[in-house]
Amino acid sequence: MTTPNLLAARAAVAERAVESRHLRRVWGLPGTALGAVSWPAGPRDRLHVRFNYWWQAHLLDCVLDAQLRSPGGARAALVRRLVRGIRLRNLVGWTNDYYDDVAWLGLALLRAEREVGVARPRAVAAIARRLRDGWTDHGGGGIWWKRDDDFKNVPANGPAAIFFARLGTPADLGRARSILDWVEGRLRDRDTGLLWDGLHVHPDGSVREVEKNFYTYCQGVVLGACVEVGDAYDDEAARIIRAVDEHLAVDGVLRGHGGGDGGLFGGILTRYLAQAALRLDRPEAARAADLVFSSAEAVWANRAAVVGGPLFGPEWSERACPPEGDRPPGHGWERGRGWTRPERDLSVQLGGWMAVEAAALLERNGMAPGR
Repeated sequence: MTTPNLLAARAAVAERAVESRHLRRVWGLPGTALGAVSWPAGPRDRLHVRFNYWWQAHLLDCVLDAQLRSPGGARAALVRRLVRGIRLRNLVGWTNDYYDDVAWLGLALLRAEREVGVARPRAVAAIARRLRDGWTDHGGGGIWWKRDDDFKNVPANGPAAIFFARLGTPADLGRARSILDWVEGRLRDRDTGLLWDGLHVHPDGSVREVEKNFYTYCQGVVLGACVEVGDAYDDEAARIIRAVDEHLAVDGVLRGHGGGDGGLFGGILTRYLAQAALRLDRPEAARAADLVFSSAEAVWANRAAVVGGPLFGPEWSERACPPEGDRPPGHGWERGRGWTRPERDLSVQLGGWMAVEAAALLERNGMAPGR
């Protein structure tokens, strides 16, 4: 058993660690903020030469999680700075060529308006138009992963379905259901109950190849969409929770997918497992909560202590490797590049923070590990 509000305290420490090490103004301009994509940050990362648009959307989402946990004016101001920083650094507007990126920012902006009153209606409208236009009949339906590409995948369609469901108009709810039906019909593995990554199509719309990889990311976004759309997809949500527990977790701890973009995958799944634990009226809700608590506990137990606070690893069941101190000699270092471990990546730190925030959310709602 944990002491009251212990998980909230851990989430606050994770928040301070990520913000102290990664937050930077955009080109020194006041009223802006973005997350440097690596730490320790080199000159290019301090200047946000590397941007990683969708990582910034998840940073914004994490700050909104923290605001719900402990409301404050300073955090609301940070939301405004991050929104401005994302728009400024993106240069060409609110969107880019990747439909998954766009959907993630749309979700974060909807939350920013609902939770702290930072409204960007033109941005949300532009994102909605882009996502609506991304649906075609190639491969039987679905939204493209990228403009002018041949790939349709769960990582783009899942967050788009959640976004449409949260817009809430009858037409957009219909789009969310159509996406879920397409994913279930085309990308569900009948043996495991998990969702494959995506499929490639020929110019005539026929399917050329299915990418049969299993990622925690894919399970998380479809679970989130099922919960958001509601009762008609409860069976699918329950199936995903069972499949994740059986195939993508070891002793209740979600498996990792390395650094880079993969650093966010487990955190995304914990976010929507927590939503399922709170909103799904099925026995699997308790199973979802257990996965969140076990994963968050592993994140915390295997953290490394470094300047600014805890440092999380890409594999939550393994000890994180710090850039100094008790690391093995030479481990994770390359001449001319410095420390190259995945722990450097903002994505990995956000993934760990998301897991701890998901556990803290359940704690606020009266749940506890092992209960």
